[in-house]
Amino acid sequence: MEVSRIRALRGPNLWTRHTAVEAMVRCGDNETDLNKLPGFESRLRHLFPGIGHLRASEHGARVSMAHALEAATLHLQTEAGCPVTFSRSNPTPEPDLFQVVVEYTEEQVGMLALSLAEKLCHAALNDQAFDLEAAVKQLHELDEDIRLGPSTGSIVDAAVARGIPFRRLTEGSLVQFGWGSKQRRIQAAEVDSSSAIAESIAQDKELTKKLLHAAGVPVPLGRPVEDAEDAWIAAQEIGLPVVVKPRDGNQGKGVTVNVSTREDIAAAYENAARFRDDVMVERYLPGSDYRLLVVGERLVAAARREPPLVTGDGRHTVRQLVERVNADPRRGDGHATSLTKIRFDEVALARLKEQGYDAESVPAKGARLILRNNANLSTGGTATDVTDDVHPRLQPAPLRRHKWWAWTFAAWTWSAKACCAPWKIKAAALWKSTQPPVCACT
Repeated sequence: MEVSRIRALRGPNLWTRHTAVEAMVRCGDNETDLNKLPGFESRLRHLFPGIGHLRASEHGARVSMAHALEAATLHLQTEAGCPVTFSRSNPTPEPDLFQVVVEYTEEQVGMLALSLAEKLCHAALNDQAFDLEAAVKQLHELDEDIRLGPSTGSIVDAAVARGIPFRRLTEGSLVQFGWGSKQRRIQAAEVDSSSAIAESIAQDKELTKKLLHAAGVPVPLGRPVEDAEDAWIAAQEIGLPVVVKPRDGNQGKGVTVNVSTREDIAAAYENAARFRDDVMVERYLPGSDYRLLVVGERLVAAARREPPLVTGDGRHTVRQLVERVNADPRRGDGHATSLTKIRFDEVALARLKEQGYDAESVPAKGARLILRNNANLSTGGTATDVTDDVHPRLQPAPLRRHKWWAWTFAAWTWSAKACCAPWKIKAAALWKSTQPPVCACT
């Protein structure tokens, strides 16, 4: 089998509306009919049990090596977690030449899958070994590295559902919607009409606090600090417990909440300083963590965020419970999946110690063990949809602040006992990440 003229079809094409990889496949002697290759299909299934049923695209046609390559390319991507379903092998006027087309979601992943599928077919033909686990892992890691993140991906999916064409302009998150004079661009969850001034304000937590305070919004007490000693002095000025965090950060990186002792504050300062040179200390205010998403001038969603935790069953250790939670296929490393694996690090161990447990403890059935004080999804937290529970009097406040800064997207976060009762703002703070500008209110 010889594979040539490989190309990416980056939009609607002769075969499908989806992006796809196309290749010309010339089959060798006996490869135009797998019935003439005794044992090939059984060896192929032994190497790759998930390859599915081999069949020709046209009724009554013989199954060739090209059809095996097609099926292997598609199902290798499926095993790696790619949502692909379309594939086809068409004969050409030349009896031993086929056009193979397989859908992909990421071009580099599709190309790699085709290459690995060719190696798999050659291994089955020559009765050689093939490391399926390594191949799937390679595809999965590549897909996670280059695919759009959850926020950008959701916007693109919404555009596709509305029939709006899109084009990914870079390997990052810069995406174009539409064509010509009507085209629009987004970068992650920012749009081309986002104010540069508003973005720069949102990136500076201290400046944001000053502007919110000037607008009559109560803000949490706090200030930037120079070193660990200054952080302890600031904490005593503010009142314990406190939050120590980078002045400009995202995804909960470097944030330590609810710390009260001098030693813990010093450790929290060092943790924050690993991510940014500028660190600030603010007063800690307890409550459930809620986030409101505002798009344009409309509140479209609300979620209650929970910190990473495990629930005891009376049989497994805390470490084993964390491993079971992290086995959820929706959880991945980094920020590419909807949920992130729980970090079982020194922060989690310290939080366990506060509750009287360690990594090898076996908690009683039903016992809930909090592994972090912050509820960021990027550190293993979860979110529950509470859009229908938001009290009508809660909605105008974020909308007014949102309009004030002229954002297109913004997420407002606050701590409260519940979102179904009128909201009395005690404090507010805003920060900016690679996602939409985010405002936290308590």
